[in-house]
Amino acid sequence: MYQNKVTLIGFLGSNPEARTNNPDVSVTTLSLATKSSYKKNGEYVSHTEWHRCVVFGKLSEFAKTLTKGAHVQVEGELRSREYESKKTNSKQRVWEIRVSSILKLDRAEKSAPEDQDHDEASQEETAA
Repeated sequence: MYQNKVTLIGFLGSNPEARTNNPDVSVTTLSLATKSSYKKNGEYVSHTEWHRCVVFGKLSEFAKTLTKGAHVQVEGELRSREYESKKTNSKQRVWEIRVSSILKLDRAEKSAPEDQDHDEASQEETAA
């Protein structure tokens, strides 16, 4: 059995880039930052790794609603692809996460004050 599965939790470094390849297929690219740290000579050193995440189809529609700084978890498959670089006239290889699911981890926005009053009243009724 073989498995190629990646799970990343991090923050978007920029707003998603959305485009349409064919009339039916939308593609959104995310730039996701993950951080790690290690101790070197008694000092903690922080390292940020950037990941290119590519989202297709209906999930792409959701992905393009995300904004820079969003805290997300993405799952998918690690893929590489080659292309001919016009700048260097040579083949270049890029590694990407082909995303199969996205979970937005940001906290829910606070409800409006009138909603809070309604919630408190219903909690009081339940307690009585």
